[in-house]
Amino acid sequence: MSRKQTAPGDTGGGPDAGQARAMSTGQIAVLVLALLALVFIFENTQTTDIRLLVPVVSMPLWAALLAMWLIGVLCGAYFVRRRRERVRP
Repeated sequence: MSRKQTAPGDTGGGPDAGQARAMSTGQIAVLVLALLALVFIFENTQTTDIRLLVPVVSMPLWAALLAMWLIGVLCGAYFVRRRRERVRP
């Protein structure tokens, strides 16, 4: 039976385990922009007509903006993940 040997007090989480990690300037900027986008989305509450190729759909503008924001977030996350996988050996 083999067990992983750890030093006393070692949590096994790596060199930064248990320590709070400071946010970078870029991460703070992205967080601020995301919050501003959400404020913009939820301030636009009027109903609007949206053409989806052929059909015309009436819906609150905030719902359409939120849907497009979520699609953008998912596309961005997909491409970041693909780039990370491609860079790894």
